[in-house]
Amino acid sequence: MNIIRNRNNWQIFLFLFAILIGVGSLIYTQFLVRSLKIEERKKVEMWAEATRLINSADSTQNLDFLLSIIENNNTVPVILTDGSDNIIATRNIDQVKIEDTGTMGLKLEKMKSDNQPIIIDLGNGSTNRIYYKDSIILSQLIYYPFIQLGFIILFIMVSYLALSSSRKAEQNRVWLGLSKETAHQLGTPTTSLTGWVELLKTNYPELPVTKELALDVKRLEKVTERFSRIGSKPLLTQDNILALIQNSVNYLKSRSSSKVLFVLPFTADDEINLPVNPALFEWVIENVCKNGIDAMEGDGEITIKVEEEEKYAIIDISDTGKGLPKSSWKKIFSPGYTTKKRGWGLGLSLAKRIIEEYHHGRIFVKSSEPGKGTCIRIMMKTGLV
Repeated sequence: MNIIRNRNNWQIFLFLFAILIGVGSLIYTQFLVRSLKIEERKKVEMWAEATRLINSADSTQNLDFLLSIIENNNTVPVILTDGSDNIIATRNIDQVKIEDTGTMGLKLEKMKSDNQPIIIDLGNGSTNRIYYKDSIILSQLIYYPFIQLGFIILFIMVSYLALSSSRKAEQNRVWLGLSKETAHQLGTPTTSLTGWVELLKTNYPELPVTKELALDVKRLEKVTERFSRIGSKPLLTQDNILALIQNSVNYLKSRSSSKVLFVLPFTADDEINLPVNPALFEWVIENVCKNGIDAMEGDGEITIKVEEEEKYAIIDISDTGKGLPKSSWKKIFSPGYTTKKRGWGLGLSLAKRIIEEYHHGRIFVKSSEPGKGTCIRIMMKTGLV
């Protein structure tokens, strides 16, 4: 549970961090854009005033300063028109576009929509107009925060994926090492128990407990085998999954509360043969059933329905337990997620790995409703993989 919570908190932190940087950058950039717009309009107004003064000046006046004002505007594209919007002159516009009257007409209309024109009063009721658009720098600055936000999000996504992959690989190594060590540690006492059971069979064959002990020892051997195979690609063989399900249920029946009823709507003569690893497949069935028994608190009904379709065999395992909220449907298959006070929360996580990675099938919550129970669906491919 803590692993899942920490991972979700980390994801939320990354998302909020990206939003904070993006919004802050956007607000500051908009402030700069407004300031530059004001400065550029002042520059164009000064350019317009210089143009007016030059037009009204006589030949004796020194026009060097006014001409320098006009020459120094080398960033803001402007178009000078007469009172009827006929183009008189341009500034900072590509020469190729100037020669194309159609393009210049479109550019003039665009400038009209972008900014209010600056009127030059020439006297005697005659006027010129100056239309302008934002400079290249200002235009680029407007889009800068969005580009920056895109790069930030891309960087965070790549970083998150790298961290997740690294963390997952590290967790896999830990679980693999733990599984191998568990198999190794179980090996010695299991072998010893096998010897003691054989001794009991020989000296006390009439004891009913001897048979159950023998079954439990075989069970321990199977568990040891399962743990030893984690991390290795299992061998898949054609097996009757209905018989494997029946084996798992028979084992659980004798070790579950008498108030737990198992319903299997198929007979021992029915067959559905699939490519499976029997030991790992039985482990999946037992883990899912045990979760259902825990959810029912040892009192209820476990129903296992199996249907064969063209490409998949569908196994539905339903319980009458307390159910799950929809927000937990995916979380229950994550390592560390558990609602029990005891346990590591690995049962359904291992079941998912066995079904999806080793058997190329699917396992998911088909349906669940708080207070009414849960149905886990397993889909197994019918062909060899």
